[in-house]
Amino acid sequence: MKIVITGAGGQLGHDLIRALSPAHEILPFSREQLDVTDELAVKKQISACCPDVIIHAAAFTQVDLAETMFDKAYAINSTGTRNVALAAHHCAAKLVYISTDYVFDGTKAGSYTESDRTNPLSVYGNSKLHGEKFVEMISQTYFIVRTSWLYGKHGTNFVTKVLSLADRQSSLTMVHDQTGSPTYTLDLARFVGELVETEKYGLYHVSNQGCCSRYEFAEAILQAANRTDVSLEAINASAFTMPAPRPDNSAFDDLAIRTNGFSRMRDWKLALQDCIHNDIQYVRSNEG
Repeated sequence: MKIVITGAGGQLGHDLIRALSPAHEILPFSREQLDVTDELAVKKQISACCPDVIIHAAAFTQVDLAETMFDKAYAINSTGTRNVALAAHHCAAKLVYISTDYVFDGTKAGSYTESDRTNPLSVYGNSKLHGEKFVEMISQTYFIVRTSWLYGKHGTNFVTKVLSLADRQSSLTMVHDQTGSPTYTLDLARFVGELVETEKYGLYHVSNQGCCSRYEFAEAILQAANRTDVSLEAINASAFTMPAPRPDNSAFDDLAIRTNGFSRMRDWKLALQDCIHNDIQYVRSNEG
């Protein structure tokens, strides 16, 4: 298949190209190559590709910055998604929209399924939810893929931040009262590749299996990197003053994956170990 990828320069975009290029013709567009807020440019550039599938991974993901730059966040995450959905409809292409766990308010006691009520706390979450609604209104052949706590080899993410801090500090402080489901970008990319081969359209929660707190996530990162010399201190999220509120719980239940017969994602700890050992190939800085 011929697959257009927006946001190809991002951390997920890199792994989408890596996972899908062996079996498909990939047409990647970075932020510099395609301004998703320009409706005419989006239609022209995507239509010229005649794609079978469009994977829309371009997004404004700076959660705190979005609180003050809300015009830009909505322009990219909402209007930009509408523009890509219109282009997909024009080309009769399948559309994959990458969304977020931040569409939830985090008040549920258990894990969130696809049928749970959305109630975003932040501008970022609201803008991504508006993007979902545009996809549902415009496209008939769409997959909305909500994911959470993304990390991988490329870009800046929680895993790379913890490893970087471990090289500079002997003690780290981590929040213990926010829970979510970590997701390895390469695993997500491989699942998207499986998804687009089907016509099982709809909404999916896609993360590695299981959930943890930020503290437990950091603990597992240090263990996988053999950095037992670095100590961790658990604190409450309320100790941090951040512009954008985060959901206290955004753990995912992969109900749609199970009921549609897809292979379930592997456990988050196994994925993390694979990423650190084989992808990032972490070596502590003072060991060169």
